[in-house]
Amino acid sequence: MTAVHVEALWRYPVKSLGGEPLTEAVFTSDGVEGDRLVHVQGPRGVLTGRTRYGLLTIPATTGPDGPLVDGHPWDSWQAHEKVLPFGGRLTRYSGPERFDVLNVLVATDGQVAAAGVDVRRLRPNILIGGVEAGAEDSWPGHALVVGDVVIGMFQKRARCVVTTIDPDTGEQDLDVHRRIRREFGGVLCLDSWVIRPGVVREGDPVEVVPTGELPGHVGGWIVGRPYAV
Repeated sequence: MTAVHVEALWRYPVKSLGGEPLTEAVFTSDGVEGDRLVHVQGPRGVLTGRTRYGLLTIPATTGPDGPLVDGHPWDSWQAHEKVLPFGGRLTRYSGPERFDVLNVLVATDGQVAAAGVDVRRLRPNILIGGVEAGAEDSWPGHALVVGDVVIGMFQKRARCVVTTIDPDTGEQDLDVHRRIRREFGGVLCLDSWVIRPGVVREGDPVEVVPTGELPGHVGGWIVGRPYAV
């Protein structure tokens, strides 16, 4: 059996835009450093891939001065041009409300393989390898220990229509979400948060341990339970 380890890492410099694969990530009390620092603001609130599917195909990375949108600084006209067709503008905001539920999403290779989906559709921050299918069902109430880093796992993640969108083409396949609902009760991956910060690298060994810790706040813009300010 393959030892449990960090298989892959991602951050999302702009909420609902493309993910940025990493070989190492700094996990802070505010999630992965540089994650979701910019979002698309519409006239009535935040716009996301739930209703603006094409946003999910726009590349976003991290530059020396902040997020880049298709290679352009997020506050440049070239970057704004990328999102204007979707009815919004790019806005920087670093408050905790920018995360839908909690500030880290954990996926496991066994469950992703069982679901038969491209892991990018699930938009995790960390993919744990060497895990049997179904194991993550028992992980809420546990923590991942990766060197000095401790990541608490709170609950299974309810999945939405974003999983139906191909991150490369923007084409929709409704069967993806139907299968998640039918075979996994509509939940896949784990809403998680950072208990003890530090650096995580691809290939790092992982231990799963029980924890009595709980996140301080749960909820954000999308789920309608904003964080206390």
